Amino acid sequence: MKHHMKRQLRRLSTQRPYQMVVGSAAVLVLATGAAALAAGVDDAPTDQRRTAVAETAPRLDDVASRAQARVADPAPASPSASPSASPTASPAASPTPSPRITRAKVRATADPDLTRKAAPKPPSSKVLRYDYQAQITYYYCGPAAVRNALSAAGIERGQDDLAAQLGTTEMGTNSAEDTTRVLNAVVKGDPYRTRMFAGTPSDAQVERLRADVVATVTDKRAVVANVAGDVTDLDGGWHSFPGGHYVAAVGYRDNGRTVRIADSADPSLPAYWVSVTTLANWIATRGYSA
Repeated sequence: MKHHMKRQLRRLSTQRPYQMVVGSAAVLVLATGAAALAAGVDDAPTDQRRTAVAETAPRLDDVASRAQARVADPAPASPSASPSASPTASPAASPTPSPRITRAKVRATADPDLTRKAAPKPPSSKVLRYDYQAQITYYYCGPAAVRNALSAAGIERGQDDLAAQLGTTEMGTNSAEDTTRVLNAVVKGDPYRTRMFAGTPSDAQVERLRADVVATVTDKRAVVANVAGDVTDLDGGWHSFPGGHYVAAVGYRDNGRTVRIADSADPSLPAYWVSVTTLANWIATRGYSA
């Protein structure tokens, strides 16, 4: 028994320090068990003591073997434990701060106007392709102007048909409201609106006419204007319609400050240029469809 314990001690002394601790515990168990065994068999006969020691030795060897096995194959660490973390200095993890949303980002998300694409800038000049036709009667200026304007949109209509829709008589066509109504009946989307001048147009009304001509021609449509009186075009030509007349504005240049007029009254002079201010004053007391 003593020789066996000595061999266990020599074997444990060769292990690493942390194994020595467990080995020492095993030796302590062995010693305690041996002492208990000795105390229990001291009074027994010699043959019985020898038998008890012989039976106890293998069990003590098994205890030492299991102790060494636990040292060689330690229990796996808990997945939540960190080997380098201090057990006394592991403060609770602070929550991840939410991303900062700036006021500008909120406005950009909430305001659809900031994300809407800007409309393309219209060209500084544009003249529509159209099929000119002079009026077939002296009072068909209204139907002829509407017909020339529709041809710029690729729509063909006869003057007689349009005269019936406009309510044109030998007294002519009543007003720009009629031309707007018939244009919208033919052109998809009802794009035309009527603008009336009660008297001499203001600067704001002249600017409105300029913007309307640019927008309408850019949209590949022509403006139809109800005019009255006399004007001189930019080439010096004189045009007089004291009782009233209808013309089509089929183009512009200089960002709408000059307007191209298609005039059905005289086939020898089918088109000419006037300033937008001249055209506005020619429309005075009447109106236009754009």
